Amino acid sequence: MDVIKGYHAHVYFDADEYPQAEALCLSAGEQFSLKVGRMHVKPVGPHPRGSCQLSFSASLLGELIPWLLQHRNGLTVLFHGISGDDLKDHTDYAFWLGKEETLNLDALN
Repeated sequence: MDVIKGYHAHVYFDADEYPQAEALCLSAGEQFSLKVGRMHVKPVGPHPRGSCQLSFSASLLGELIPWLLQHRNGLTVLFHGISGDDLKDHTDYAFWLGKEETLNLDALN
């Protein structure tokens, strides 16, 4: 396995969930030492709907997962490692909180 250099968590949302997702992502940024990305209201890259990326170090994984479990309120979150292989990162090195969604893997080639 390639070395995991960090993680991304992608919080997915539809238009009506935007305020909830934005509040969750901003709160995560306040609670943890992580980078909060832009709120993408349309699919971008492999992500099938609106999303916001949280970028963080491996040292936060054990704290962030339980926090998101308690605070996501039904939103779907994709976690994946960052190894340098985007396809593996979004498939082999990925796990979900909530309903697993179909990614546009062609966007990773």
